[in-house]
Amino acid sequence: MTTQNLLIELFVEELPPKALQKLGDAFSSVLFDQLKAQGLTAANSAVTAYASPRRLAAHITAVSALAADKAVQQKLMPVTVGLDASGNATPALLKKLQALGAGPEAVAQLKRAPDGKAEALFYDSIVKGASLADGLQKALSEAINKLPIPKVMSYQLETDCELPGWSSVNFVRPAHSLVALHGSTVVPVKALGLTAGNSTQGHRFEARVSPVVLANADVYADTLAIDGAVIASFTERRAEIARQLKAAAAKVGGGVRAIDDAALLDEVTALVERPNVLVCEFEKQFLDVPQECLILTMKANQKYFPLLDAAGKLTNKFLVVSNITPDDASAVIGGNERVVRPRLADAKFFFDQDRKKTLASRVEGLAKVVYHNKLGTQGERTDRVRAIAKGIAALLPQAKDAAFVKAVDAAAQLAKTDLLTDMVGEFPELQGIMGGYYARHDGLGEDVAQAIEDHYKPRFAGDELPRNTVGVVVALADKLETLVGMFGIGNLPTGDKDPFALRRHALGVVRMLSEANLDVALDALIAQAIPAFGDKITDPAAALTSFIYDRLSGGLREQGYSAQEVEAVLALRPQRLSDVAKRLIAVRAFAALPESSALAAANKRIGNVLKKAGEVDAHVNTALFKEDAEQALYAVMQKLLPESEAQFKAGDYTAALQTLATLRSPVDAFFDDVMVNADEMDLRLNRQGMLKKLHEAMNRVADLSALAS
Repeated sequence: MTTQNLLIELFVEELPPKALQKLGDAFSSVLFDQLKAQGLTAANSAVTAYASPRRLAAHITAVSALAADKAVQQKLMPVTVGLDASGNATPALLKKLQALGAGPEAVAQLKRAPDGKAEALFYDSIVKGASLADGLQKALSEAINKLPIPKVMSYQLETDCELPGWSSVNFVRPAHSLVALHGSTVVPVKALGLTAGNSTQGHRFEARVSPVVLANADVYADTLAIDGAVIASFTERRAEIARQLKAAAAKVGGGVRAIDDAALLDEVTALVERPNVLVCEFEKQFLDVPQECLILTMKANQKYFPLLDAAGKLTNKFLVVSNITPDDASAVIGGNERVVRPRLADAKFFFDQDRKKTLASRVEGLAKVVYHNKLGTQGERTDRVRAIAKGIAALLPQAKDAAFVKAVDAAAQLAKTDLLTDMVGEFPELQGIMGGYYARHDGLGEDVAQAIEDHYKPRFAGDELPRNTVGVVVALADKLETLVGMFGIGNLPTGDKDPFALRRHALGVVRMLSEANLDVALDALIAQAIPAFGDKITDPAAALTSFIYDRLSGGLREQGYSAQEVEAVLALRPQRLSDVAKRLIAVRAFAALPESSALAAANKRIGNVLKKAGEVDAHVNTALFKEDAEQALYAVMQKLLPESEAQFKAGDYTAALQTLATLRSPVDAFFDDVMVNADEMDLRLNRQGMLKKLHEAMNRVADLSALAS
C-alpha cells in the first residue's frame, strides 16, 4: 500500500511560553499514537514535533490513505445463553448478531471455545480499515483533548448567528487556522470550528507573503523559514539562539560568556519565532549592587541573558533575544536599555535602603511574621533553630571552641532576618544570599556571613553543601526544625504533595551527615531537636527516623547500589550516616566472594533459629561441647571474631567482612553435623548462645541475610 507523509498544524494566538515545549510534544505524540492505533502508519513511520509561539504542528512519515482491513474475533455470550437445548440460536444470540450486521446464517459460522469456567461463542469478522479522513479526525480530536493545557480559555467563533454564546470554543488560546496535508492533498478534517486547508501565517512583521501556502507536507519547515520568516522547530530555534548567544559574547570579547540557564533559554525559545540576538549595556554604577540581584531582575523580569567575565563576575553588558531583525537595530537596543534601567535602579535603591538597618535590629520584627498557625511566628521558629543549632554544636568536637559556638548562635539568630528586607521582599529567591551580604556589611565575620547565605543548602539535588562547619550546623538546625515541627503536628507529605518540601529537607540532612563527615548519631540529632518545641508537638522521632532512612534508601539506589545491598546496610539503621558509603562498599566486595552466598544463607538460617528461640544469652560453655563440628566452629570463631571486631572498630568494614568469609566451611559443617535444638536444655542453650555470638559478629557491618537469594 502506498503511503505519503502527513502534516498537521494548528495556528493560534501566542501560547504560554513555559508550557510550549510540553504542548508541542504532547500534540505530536498523541496524534502519532492515535494514527498508529488505527493502522494508518507503517512500521518505519516517525513523527517530528514543531512548536513556535503561535503554532503546534506534527509531521508524520509513511501514512496510508486507507488502513488495511483487520480480522477481529468477538466474544458474544456463553453457549448456554446463545443456544437452546436443541442447539438452535436463542433470541438473545440473534439480536446480538443483528447488532453486528450479521443474519441468522452466521450462527453456523460461530466458534465455540472455553472462556474461563464456561464455554463461549465467538464471531469472526473482517473490520474495514479506517480512512485517513476519519482516522485523522479522531486522532486530532484526541490530541486536542489530551493537551496538558495550563489554563483553558473560552472564546467565541466568528459566526453569522446573532445569539451571543451560540458557538464558543474552549482551548489554550484562540485558534485561527488548521492545516492537514497528506502529501499535497488536503485532508478534510475539522477542529475548534476550523476547516483544514493548506495555508498558514508566518511572522507577524517579517513574513515575505501572507498567507504562507504549503505545497505539500514535506516543505513545511522550509516554506515557513523562507516565506514566513519562522523557525518552526523548537529544538532548531533553541539551538540557533544558543549559537547566536555564543557568537555575540565572542564579539564583545574579553572572555565574556552569556549566563548558562537552560530554563531561561527554553522560555525565550518559546517567545520568539525568528531570534535575533543583540548586545546591550547598562551604567557601570549598578555593578555596586550584588550581582545576584541584577542577574535575577534581568532574567526574571526582562528575559535577558547577563554577560559574565572569565572569573564569573557580572559585566555591564547583556544580551537580548529580539523577535525582529531590523536593518538598524539601534532603536531595539536603546529600547531594551531604557527598560532595564529602572529595574536596576530599583535593585540599587533596595540595597541601599536595606543597609541602613542591621540584621540584628530586624530580629524583633520576626515575631510579627506568622510561620505556621500551630507552630507560631518566625520569631519563635528562630528561637527553636538557635536551640537546635546549639544542641548540634554540643555534639561536635568544636563544642569547646567558644568562638565557634558564638558564630553558630549568631548565624542561627540572624538567618531569617533578611526576610524582612526590601530586596528579599521584591525577590524572594534571594533569601539567604542577601543575608550574607548584609552580614558582611554589619561586620559579622565571614563564617557567620557564609553560614547565613548557605543555611538553605542543599536546595536541590546536586546542590553544593554549606561552605563551613558553622553553615552546616545552622543548615542542619533549620531543616531539622522544619522536619520535627511538621512531623510533630502530623503535617506529612502525601503522594506527590509536599508543600513544605519535607522530602528535600530530609535529603539535605542525609547529604550533610554523609558528605560533611559529621560524627553525629541520627537518633541523638533528632532527640536533641524535639525539646525546642515544648508542648506544641507530639514526639515524631520514630516516624521521622523512618522517613529519613527511606529518603536515604532511595538516594542510594539512584546512585547505583542494588536493593539488596541497600537493604543489608540500612536494616541495621546505622546511626552515623557518614559510614553508610563504606558499609556499602564492604557489602559489595563481600558479595563478590565465592563464600558469600553460603554465608548469607547460613546467616539467614541462624536468624530464624534465634527468632524462634526468643531471648538468647550469647554465652558459650566449652565443657558442654559434644560434637567435633561445634568445637571446630568455636575454635575458628575464637580466632576470627576478635580480628574482625578490631577491623570493624578501625573502620575497615571491607576487611571485617572478608575476615568472616573464612567461616564458611566450619559453619556448613556445624549445620550438617550438629542438632542446634537438642533435647537437653543445657546443650540447646549453649548452641544457641554460640550462634547468637556468631550472628552478632556477622551483622556488625550489615544484615548479611539480605544478600541471601
